Amino acid sequence: MFNLRLNEIFRAQLSQEEFDKLSRFIYKESGIKMPPVKKVMLQSRLQKRLRELNMTTFKEYIDYVFGKDGLNAEIIHMLDVVSTNKTDFFREPVHFDFLTSTVLPEFVQQKAGSRTIKVWSAGCSSGEEPYTLAIVMADFAEKNPGFDYSIIGTDISTQILQKAVDAVYKEERVSIIPMETKRKYFLKSKDRSSPTVKVVGDLRRRVRFGRLNFMDNYYDVPETFDAVFCRNVLIYFDRETQEKVINKLCDKLRPDGYFFLGHSESIMNMDVPLKQVKPTIFKRL
Repeated sequence: MFNLRLNEIFRAQLSQEEFDKLSRFIYKESGIKMPPVKKVMLQSRLQKRLRELNMTTFKEYIDYVFGKDGLNAEIIHMLDVVSTNKTDFFREPVHFDFLTSTVLPEFVQQKAGSRTIKVWSAGCSSGEEPYTLAIVMADFAEKNPGFDYSIIGTDISTQILQKAVDAVYKEERVSIIPMETKRKYFLKSKDRSSPTVKVVGDLRRRVRFGRLNFMDNYYDVPETFDAVFCRNVLIYFDRETQEKVINKLCDKLRPDGYFFLGHSESIMNMDVPLKQVKPTIFKRL
């Protein structure tokens, strides 16, 4: 049995040819770049899929992926395991400060009737960003009667979206949040051996989640948004893909709506309908 396990591990190695084929496919389907230095990472992450499918070689897996029965069924699973999902509550807090000090007051001053402000968290990962947005807007609503808001979170990974829907996080993930805010918006688990928190129901009901691939020709999202957060996602794409994605996101952003990028991202020399307001904060033309 021990020798068999060793043999299985040995056979489940990704050749350069197999890596090249998979990396080209991943780039075509998701825009995610897989340079040669990521070969070991891809091999490691896909080995779990091989075990789940009871396969012992990547040749079997590739034959399945590109077979007529496998392509559509397996692509979501493959993209789930190669997607990088790194996020935190109140990550890059200057954006949330700007939302509170500028975007939301502007909306209240300019809104017609009882219109709801709509915000899109594009590339929302496990939900920390959209729930942070919900916390900020819930606090603002307390001080501004009649203010109403809705949030949509989208991501390519169905597995990570399920975590966002569940809204359960390890207690350490909310350690940076002030105690008063935690008491208002999170419920502690009773199991103290594995301490977790869950976002309160009132906040969860403000956020809807759905799967979206940035490589789709058209983003099938019904609303036009007042603000789009697309932060620390575009760094995984090449420059041409970044420009295309930003333009498609802007198609869903109302004129004068706000667009937020991650602090390591830029629109310099891009043909996009945005003007800079502050570093990584833009307005739709």
